Parts: sequence; structure tokens; C-alpha cells
Amino acid sequence: MSTLLYALGRWATRAKTLVLIIWIMLLALLGTGAALFGQGANAPITIPGTESQEAISRLGITFPEVSGTSATIIVVAAPGEKLDAEPYRAIMSDAANELADTRGVEGVRSPFTGEVKGGLSEDGEAALITVQLKGEMSSVSAATKDTITRVTEEMRDRLPAGAETSYGGDVFSVSIPSISPTEAVGVLIAFVVLILTLGSLLAAGMPLIIALLGVGVSIAGLFVMTAFVDLTSTTPMLALMLGLAVGIDYTLFIVSRHQEQLRSGMSVPDSIARATATSGSAVVFAGLTVIIALVGLSVAGIPFLTALGVAAAAAVAIAVLIAVTLTPAIMAMAGLRILPKKARLALAAGTEAAQPHTPSRADRFFGGWVRSVTKRPIVTILAVLVLLGFAAVPAASLRLALPNATSLSADDPARVTYELTGKHFGEGFNGPLLLTGSIITSTDPLGLMEDLADEVRKVPGVAEVPLSTPNRGADTGIIQVVPEDGPHAESTAELVKKLRDMHDTWEKKYGVSLAVTGFTAVAIDVSDLLMGALLPFALLVVGLSLVLLAMVFRSVWVPIKATLGYLLSVGVAFGAVVAVFQWGWFGDLLHVASTGPVLSFMPIILMGVLFGLAMDYEVFLVSRIREEYVHGANADAAIQRGFVGSAKVVTAAALIMFAVFAAFVPEGDPSIKVIALGLAVGVFVDAFIVRMTLVPAVLALLGDHAWRMPRWLAKVLPSFDVEGEGLARELAHADWPEDMPDAALAAERLLLSGGEKLHRLRIAPGETLLLNPRDPRSLPLAQALIGRGPVVSGTLKVDGLLLPERASTLRARSAWADATTLRETLRDRPSVLLFDLRQAGEAPVPLERIDALRSAFAARSVESDRGETPRLTVIVLGEAELAKRILGDTLILREIDAVDAAHAVDDLFPQAAGPAQTQVAEGANR
Repeated sequence: MSTLLYALGRWATRAKTLVLIIWIMLLALLGTGAALFGQGANAPITIPGTESQEAISRLGITFPEVSGTSATIIVVAAPGEKLDAEPYRAIMSDAANELADTRGVEGVRSPFTGEVKGGLSEDGEAALITVQLKGEMSSVSAATKDTITRVTEEMRDRLPAGAETSYGGDVFSVSIPSISPTEAVGVLIAFVVLILTLGSLLAAGMPLIIALLGVGVSIAGLFVMTAFVDLTSTTPMLALMLGLAVGIDYTLFIVSRHQEQLRSGMSVPDSIARATATSGSAVVFAGLTVIIALVGLSVAGIPFLTALGVAAAAAVAIAVLIAVTLTPAIMAMAGLRILPKKARLALAAGTEAAQPHTPSRADRFFGGWVRSVTKRPIVTILAVLVLLGFAAVPAASLRLALPNATSLSADDPARVTYELTGKHFGEGFNGPLLLTGSIITSTDPLGLMEDLADEVRKVPGVAEVPLSTPNRGADTGIIQVVPEDGPHAESTAELVKKLRDMHDTWEKKYGVSLAVTGFTAVAIDVSDLLMGALLPFALLVVGLSLVLLAMVFRSVWVPIKATLGYLLSVGVAFGAVVAVFQWGWFGDLLHVASTGPVLSFMPIILMGVLFGLAMDYEVFLVSRIREEYVHGANADAAIQRGFVGSAKVVTAAALIMFAVFAAFVPEGDPSIKVIALGLAVGVFVDAFIVRMTLVPAVLALLGDHAWRMPRWLAKVLPSFDVEGEGLARELAHADWPEDMPDAALAAERLLLSGGEKLHRLRIAPGETLLLNPRDPRSLPLAQALIGRGPVVSGTLKVDGLLLPERASTLRARSAWADATTLRETLRDRPSVLLFDLRQAGEAPVPLERIDALRSAFAARSVESDRGETPRLTVIVLGEAELAKRILGDTLILREIDAVDAAHAVDDLFPQAAGPAQTQVAEGANR
């Protein structure tokens, strides 16, 4: 990874203008596509396969008058007057008739007109006009909504003074998120933090500009996709929030490392490439964890949640891609101007790199911090556990629901309508249920529906059954059920369960299979499924956390500690959400419109996103500590140095993320602000309490044991070189071997997996290495030379590739062939060939076969001389006599030194057991 990113950083530095043009053109192209083809992100939240959703789908065919979404207009008479008197009656009838003739309206129900009567309160002071609309919420046109709004306002103007009217219902209860000035405050705070961290206006503006460009590409791409897939209104806002937060942080990590290297005297191109390789590797790993967690939302099996997770993951992926491509390009354009003026003057005078590093005020502060939390690690650990455990207590009261009008502002017409309906008709009228089923076998549809209505009225929790009727074809019946309490009440969810429990009884008695549906039932089903998906998703995230961190840190205890810390952060984030949105704490300060159950998909999204962000801080902090330990520092010193070296940038990154997320809370969309609050609290707790307080204390308590892994596990898990150790080794050996810089094969002090040793090897271009199969070193060496065998220690370079770091690249360039497969193998044009003649040596090879093999090699040599294929390096595993007959006299054969094993083992391969040597050996083995 680090080698790939090093090459990418080099390329972006050279092609800086091209890289910038590509990203700007991509933004322009996607922006144009979004403007021309975007359909908007306002799809309803549905879960195919649930009883409620399937029943609504059937109603769309058999009973379209009740299957779509609806709007509600409430009329409240002036004090002392009744609505069944004039002029109320005539005005409401006129309004209902006008609405019935509106395009997109399926039917209208009011107390005084329409086929089905009803909607007048018991005291006669309030009435409801229900407008049944065609299609789902997302398909209702703006013109239809405008007509409903206009008719309501005209009715208000005609009614007597003191009367009240308001419109609402399902179609008006979901707001479309939009950007408010408050979000800009978060960006401004991020800019201030960047200035304080990077010390330069140019450097501080760079992460913001790059992140905003990446967000623009992401959002434009999402709206282009709406031409092909339906997205909920929450999707683009979540992508915006995440893309902005991680985009700023990822660029910050790379720019910060670049500044540090420039101060040490490194040239601009080298510094850009190395910063992209080292910090860029951590950025890629951190981004991958967020992406995998977001895509993992698909385990819930809910289409809208899968689409939301994939869209947000795409925004994070673009943030990673733009960070490792555009950031190097912009840094190349900036040159040394990315440093503060004082640092530039010091470099020009030649004093900056020469002076030893003097601790800054931040270094002294974080040094004191880490010393205080590691002085008595057990006390620190217990204090953190008690504090976070207490803060997570409210999470036990978490209740989930889909948003309705109560989440809107108090003056929103839909919220006013909701509250007036609850006041005059009862809260249950805001969340009616529908029972529907086929009655095609009935000979008395009207009588059957009345009998079923009487049965439903007997169910505890039912306040009223205002409607029970067959459709016009008398093949489907519906029963409208008004619960005693509102749609978010636990009693309403219990009523849905009771009605479903009566299914078999009613089917046996009346021969009708009734399904419970309606917006309220759909919302309850969505919440139940999402709550049920939390456990498998949590297991996925926790398991993923353990595996990924074990790969990065080559440790068992570090992943366990990191995962438990993540669970603490999630618990506190849930607790904060419950305290604010369910219990009402700080509700006025945060502009919480009402209290009640929180957004159904908040927990699973928060767990996924916070997992990725928590791993960000774990990687950036602990990898620096591990780097110090691997390079020879003892456990305590590694914690001190690594923490001080990384705490400043981790603090800045956490403050930026907290500011961006928190800015979406006060004036944000109801569906976004609950997620934003959870993420803001989770990020703050995870960065400052878990990672920067609990983690150093646990590492101090574990000591050397923190960095140990069973040998069998180390062999199983692949290595993810986040710190760029492999790149550092490649750069150190860029001109090796000095005695033959262009060597095709070069080895020194090799120790192979079976204990075989090789002191020195040099094969020049055009020469062929001959390995004697009777030499025990030959087979493991041959495997290592084509990237298919382990190297325990030593230095090995094949075709210019240092092993084992570039083993995967070598495997793509190399091939293994015998006498029967040589011609086919050479057609793939490998640059390194292992020619296995062991079987051919066991029996005489026909002369025509030898001639054919010789001609194949000769043809390849001609192609190489013409430049049509890369020069071929051949490694022969077989007897010398047969090899010379096949290869001919044109190729120079070289053999490994037969007396090489006689060299003193202790001199060649010292077996010191220090942590640095052990780590190098394990890394080389992998």
C-alpha cells in the first residue's frame, strides 16, 4: 500500500495541473448531469416483504382510493359556534368539491360531502377533510400540494373570524433537508482549528477546499443516480455531513506530515511522496473501515438503508481518493509556501533542519497529559469506565420510530394540524391503522365488513372504527382503526400486535385473512426490523474491528482494547441521544421540536459511522506508538513519544469532526440532527476520553504484552503496512546493491523459511541462475525468487523489486514452467521465469523436445532485443547438463556458491530477540 501510494504521490506531483483539471471537470460533468437528470431525493421509507408493505401494495391494485398517501385539512370553528351550521358547511363542501377535481387526487372525504361520511368531532367544533392522493409520497406533484395549500388558505379567508384552518397529513409530514447558515459555522470553526494546527492560511485553506470539492462531486453524483434509483431525503445530507468531516480530516493528516518533513529538510517532491505514502496509507485504511461499516448496513436487508449506506460510503470513498490524489497536486503547487513564514525563512537560512527539535507548548501539554493518565493506569481505567458507564445509562431507554409531524417546528402547518387533530379528535386519529383482506368469496360484503368492524371494536386499545367497507368490486375490504393513543405510543405498537394475533381467529370464523397496514403500521414494522438488525450488525462491526486492528498492529490486546472502547463510545452516544430527544434535556438550547422515540435507523447508522471514525483515531494515535516501539523504544517510552507525536493532529481532527457534526444539530433537518448529535458526542468521547485517555492507560498497564501476537495468528493474518515500514526499507535499498545496481537478481544474508541460508548472490541482466535440485536451498530459494516463498530475513531484490515488500508485484511479473508448459508460459511474457527441469531430468528428453524448447527461448530473446517484451531473467531448477543442452551456449549460466553454507551462522544471522529484529523478521516472513 505505502509503495503504491508513494508512486501515486510522485505522479500527482509531476502531473499537478492535470490532476486539478480532472477533478474540476468531473465536478462540472456530474453537476450538469444532476441538473439535467436528477429526480430529487424524496423516496418514502419502505421495507418490501413486511405484512404492512405487502398489504399496501395489494391495495394499490384492488382499492386505490385508500392505498396512496394522503393530506388532511382540519377546520376548527370560532368559539361558541358549530361546524354543521352555515357558513361552515357550505365553505367546507366547496373546498372538498374543488379538491376532488384536482389532478392527482383519488378522492376526498369530509363531514358534508363525498361517498363516505365522517370526520366531525363529537362536540361539532372541529372537522377533518381527508384528501386521498394517487401514488406514493414521492410521486405527488408540487402542483397538487400547492392546490391543497391554496384551498386551505382561501377557506381560512372565507370562514368567520376566530375560526382556524390548517393543512397537514402524511404528504406534508416529511421535510426535505436543506443547508442552513448554521452548517457554515462548523466549517468556520474547522478553519480556525486548521490555522492553529498548521500555522498557515494557505495550509489551513487547503483541506477545506479539497474537502468541499470532494463533497461537491459526491452530492452531484448522488443526484445523478436519482435518475436510476430512489433515495430518501436523508441520504444526500448524511453523505454531505460525512464527506465534509472525513474529507477535511484526511487531507489534514497528509498536509501535517508534509509540513513536518519539510521542516526536517526534505525536498518538496520527496516529502509529498512520503507523506502520501505514510499518512496516505493510514487515510486509506481509515476510509476503508468507514466504507466497510457503511456498506455493512446491508446486513439488515432493508433496501432504503442499503442505498443510504452505499451512498454515504461512496462519499467517503471520494474523500479518500481526492485526499491521496488532489492533495499531493495542490501541495506541489504550493511548494514551500505551505509552511508558516517563520519556518520558510529558517529553511532558507539553513537553520531549521539543523537545529534539534525543541518541545513546543503543545508538546509539553500533551506530554503532561500522557504522563498523568499513565502514572496510575488502573485508577485512570476505572475512572473512565465509571464515567462512561454512567453516561451510557440512558441508552437502556432507547425507543425507535419513523419521524412524523411532531418532529417539525412548532409553527409548521403539518405540526399544527397534527396537534389540533389530537386535541379535538384524540391522538389516535394522527395514526390510524388499516385492516385489509380479500372478501371475494363473501355473499354479503356489507354485512361481513360490519361484523368484522364489531370484532375489531372489542380489541383492547381500539378507540374507534370510523370506516369498514368493501371496494367497488366487492372483492377487497378495508377497516380503518383509530388507536387510543398516538402513533409513537407503545400501546399503539401493542395494538398492532394484538390485531395480528387475532388473524387466525377471524380467518377461521369469517373466512377472511386480514393484514394490518397503514403508515403507522409500516413505521412500526420498520422500527422493529431495524431494532432486530442491531445485534447482527453490532457483531459484524465488532468482529471487523478485531480483525482489521489485528492486521494493522500485529497484536491481540490492542484490537480487544480498541473494540471495547468503541462500544463505550457508542453507548455514550446513544445515551446522549435518548437524554436530548426522548427526555428533553437541553431541548430548547438544541431546538428540539418535541420529545419521543428517536429515528429508527439512527442506531445502526451511528454504529457504522462511529466505528470507522473511532478506527481513524485508533490508527493515527496507536500506530505512532507502535512505530516507536518497533524502532527500539521500551513500552513506556514508546507511549510517551508516540502520544506526543500524534496527539496534536488527532486533537485537531477530532475538533474539526465535532464542529462539523455539531453544526447540523441546532437548525438541522429532524432526521439528520439526531444522527449529527450522536456522532458529535461519539466523536468527542471516543477521541478525548477513549483514545487519548483510556488507550494510553491500558497500553501502560499491558507493557510489552500489548504488542505480542501468537505465531500461528501472525501467519494467518495479512499485514497492512500503515506506518510505511516497507516503503522506508525500499527507499533505503533504492540503489542496492552498490556493486551491481542493475542486477537482475541480488541477495545478501538470506534466511529462508526452512532455515536455509544464502550469503551472497548477484546475477547480471542476461545471465541465468542454475539451481541444483540436490542442494536443500534450491527449492525454497527458487520459490522466494518468484515471490511465492517466504523470506525470514536478509535482503533480496528481483527484477528491481525488493522482497518481500513487492512480492505481489513480482508474482504478477513471474511464472513457473516445466518442459511441457514452457511455450504457453512464455506467451504471457513474464520478466522472471522459473524453469523447473526436475521431472525432465528423471527420464531422457527427446531431441525434438530439446530443439523445441531451445527455439522457444531463442524466439523470446529476439523479442526482448527488439524491445517487444521485457528482458527475461531465467532461473533453472535442474541438472546442469540438461540445462545447458536446452538453453544453449548463448546464455550465461551462474550457480550459487556450493561452499556458501560453510560461513559462520552466528556472524551472518545474529539471533538477537529484541523487538525490532523480531518485528522485521515477522514482517519479512509475511
